[in-house]
Amino acid sequence: MSAAVLILVALAAPLPGRAVEPTAAAVAGFNTYMTALESRIDRQHQSKDNFVASVLSDPGNLVKLKHGETIIERLTPADGPALPGAMLHHWRGTAFVPGAKLADFERLMEDFAGYPKSFAPQIVQAKVLTRKDEAGRTSIQTVMRVKQRHVITVVMDTAYDVVFARLDAQHGYSISRSTKISEISGAGTKDEHPMSGSEQHGFLWRLDTYWSYEERDRGLYIQIESVSLTRSIPAGLGWALKPFIESVPRESLEFTLQAASNALKK
Repeated sequence: MSAAVLILVALAAPLPGRAVEPTAAAVAGFNTYMTALESRIDRQHQSKDNFVASVLSDPGNLVKLKHGETIIERLTPADGPALPGAMLHHWRGTAFVPGAKLADFERLMEDFAGYPKSFAPQIVQAKVLTRKDEAGRTSIQTVMRVKQRHVITVVMDTAYDVVFARLDAQHGYSISRSTKISEISGAGTKDEHPMSGSEQHGFLWRLDTYWSYEERDRGLYIQIESVSLTRSIPAGLGWALKPFIESVPRESLEFTLQAASNALKK
């Protein structure tokens, strides 16, 4: 049996005997990790010299970014929190868009109705449920249907609480925290329905995303950090599944970063 078939069989099969949902301990570990991460990002945003995380302190990285390259970093800790039955994935990506303005990025990211165009084919539908505008801060509740294809195609309906904040004319950030993720069976057919807990596969339980953006050097630096929580690898299949499981969050982050860069360039 090929590795691709093993991946398909293992990921498509719910765990026997129980609903495929994160344990309370896994959720607690994830929440603890996110609290520490948000504290670090908050400190980062208090320093204009390090607003876009340390990647810019390396002159070599600046040259790469100015030549249109993206810089992707794996931040998943080797000794992270205890997550029984689950895996945590933490990635960061940085890009530079010549000529782009901070206001351009805000318009792009707050236009959820335009996501199916700007972030196709991963985002199929998107709409805003509520929006609250305050001085320098916008809070949005949104729902999206996303499609991921990695050996198998997975469709999920997702809900997020999103905040956009502008600190000054050159610096802004956004925080997106998932509030509900439901895997969809038979998407686009008459039999379409959200899977029950016993039917779901645990492809994605949580997804929190953090953007930092800084206007300087006649363009815009954009940086995204994403942290996701997924089902752990079934026993005995780590050799086949681990490279695949770890590649999905990275590829998703790279796609989002590149799609945002391309939309800004237009």
